[in-house]
Amino acid sequence: MPSSAKKKSPASRSVSGVLLAWYDRHARELPWRVGPKARKSGERPDPYAVWLSEIMLQQTTVATVAPRYAEFLARWPDVKAMAAAPLDDILGQWAGLGYYARARNLHKCAVVVAEEHDGVFPDTEEHLRALPGIGAYTAAAIAAIAFDRRAIVIDGNIERVVSRLYEIATPLPAAKEEIKVRLEEIWPAIRSGDFAQGLMDLGAVICRPKAPSCLLCPISENCAAQKASRQENFPVKVARKAKPTRVGAVFALINARGEMLFERRPEKGLLGGMLGLPGTEWKENLNGDVFESAPANAKWKKAGEATHTFTHFHLTLDVYAGAAPKGFQRSAEQQWIKPDEARVPTVMTKAVKKATGEKEL
Repeated sequence: MPSSAKKKSPASRSVSGVLLAWYDRHARELPWRVGPKARKSGERPDPYAVWLSEIMLQQTTVATVAPRYAEFLARWPDVKAMAAAPLDDILGQWAGLGYYARARNLHKCAVVVAEEHDGVFPDTEEHLRALPGIGAYTAAAIAAIAFDRRAIVIDGNIERVVSRLYEIATPLPAAKEEIKVRLEEIWPAIRSGDFAQGLMDLGAVICRPKAPSCLLCPISENCAAQKASRQENFPVKVARKAKPTRVGAVFALINARGEMLFERRPEKGLLGGMLGLPGTEWKENLNGDVFESAPANAKWKKAGEATHTFTHFHLTLDVYAGAAPKGFQRSAEQQWIKPDEARVPTVMTKAVKKATGEKEL
């Protein structure tokens, strides 16, 4: 018999009922959320707002996303507005929110929803997953939160809560399937979105990674790890490898009008399709003459170093600045832009500041 068809035990019903009651009283106020009081009064979540927030929250904190979400919503209040926007505007607004592939997919998805679905998001996991940039987690989250479908949502907070609730000894990420099976046992048939958000809030506020507030937890009586005083032993994780460091060099060529030369990066790869300073590849070591990658034969002077940390590695860029020589002609992929007007990713913003002598805030 499939786990979703299993008859729930009294303990299972208790977890969902108690958690929903706790969420009704303690739900976090988030700019993209329709809380339990508003839902009871008839307000329903906007699927566009749910989708936008979920894409922005991937590998990014709520504290970082909240003000940026408001900026996005003010600029593009609905999916058709975002679909009509130039990709460069989306990419520029995305600076500081992580991998730019997510921003490119954000725009692609908006175009598909606007043009192929008349601006209306599909309401099932299956059809949501067919959209650009929407994977299993995001499809489940949108289906549950926006449409109240019984979709099993599993983020980092929920993984932690369930791992402790059942003392799941399998290390992540291998434990994900076991976590999903356990969630199937307790996931309610109604108020699916509220239950998902309640679990997220519980993990964020009560069942924290360190020093969880078990005395305040509404489901502590059901928690196997709490009964064994082993809360902080879960979830079990495989030790992470230290992030490697890569190095490179970028060149800030400045013309007589004070404009700086930028070029479009290849579509594939990190920061794909974004504008940036010309430069070398990013490698473990800088071998050979870095000036072979310079855009012009100029009098280059080192202006400093720009450092940045990506998800999987640290990066240090040597930043060189120089005046454009007479007769220099840019290529089709290059543009002259005032440094303070360039919409470039965070690491390139840091390099530009080094090149111009502007201090970072």
